[in-house]
Amino acid sequence: MERAGVLDIDLQMGPVRADAWRLVVPDVEIDLGLLPQVELDIDGAYAIEAPDPHAFSFDHALFDNLWVAAKLGLLGWQDDGDPATAWALGLQLGPKLPVTRAAHGIGYEALFLVGRTWDDSHVVLNVGGRVDPGGAIGGQRPIGLEGGLDVDLQSSLSWLSMTGELGFVHYFSPDADELHVTFGPKWSPNDNLDISLVGLVGFLSGGDGRGLLLGISPKFPLWK
Repeated sequence: MERAGVLDIDLQMGPVRADAWRLVVPDVEIDLGLLPQVELDIDGAYAIEAPDPHAFSFDHALFDNLWVAAKLGLLGWQDDGDPATAWALGLQLGPKLPVTRAAHGIGYEALFLVGRTWDDSHVVLNVGGRVDPGGAIGGQRPIGLEGGLDVDLQSSLSWLSMTGELGFVHYFSPDADELHVTFGPKWSPNDNLDISLVGLVGFLSGGDGRGLLLGISPKFPLWK
């Protein structure tokens, strides 16, 4: 979680292929620490997509639904009083807002979080579910069970770590299931800036097949 008064803007940009190529410009997550155990998160994406699977030109826009969530720290404890290692439990939940004319209704997403930290490395397991806004008037809403594992593994160099994610969604609606992995290096030249380059590989028909994303994540202390 971000410290109270710190704004983190996490941007990812790059080419991704599912049925056709698209250029993510960008995938954005905004995190604002409000209190020591409360964070406001806003998560969305904008991309431009190719007209068919064989083209690498982009002619129409795609929007993801906007997730506005609260992240709540529920419980945390250190291993035998060791400040370098700790466990934490939390929740992330809130509405998903439709951002296009074709989408309708308000969705909702909720995740239960389990975090493990040692030194400057951390792993977070998340499990939950979501009901997305409908994609067309009268269409069935995407409803699914989701989970993931996020890792950030510090190297022997203080400015270099490896970051990655394993994520899945199993849908109870007719939508195709999703399973993907991302992994790559992250450079942290100072405490307020991270730059990453991660590859993406998908394994099921419902998600992206492959991609390469450049990430830029500046932090801005707004108040103390």
